[in-house]
Amino acid sequence: MLGVDFMEIEMNKNTTEQAFDSPEVEDIINVRAIISCPSGDYLKKFKNRFPRKDLELMVVAFKIFDFMTCSKCGELLNLNLEFEI
Repeated sequence: MLGVDFMEIEMNKNTTEQAFDSPEVEDIINVRAIISCPSGDYLKKFKNRFPRKDLELMVVAFKIFDFMTCSKCGELLNLNLEFEI
């Protein structure tokens, strides 16, 4: 049993995940985009993460959605955004 515990400690020691209270985690903006067609023909969800310092990249990414249309009915797609800051 001691070998398993030691293996878990070694595996966890090598992980590169950041602690929740580190300042780098606080500088990330999590965004969920929900793209849908007004007629209900299309629904797609996307998730992305943006560093707060690169906020302009997020704005550019959202501008891509301005001209997207539904391939079935030709209507402009709706974009709903959910932010976790």
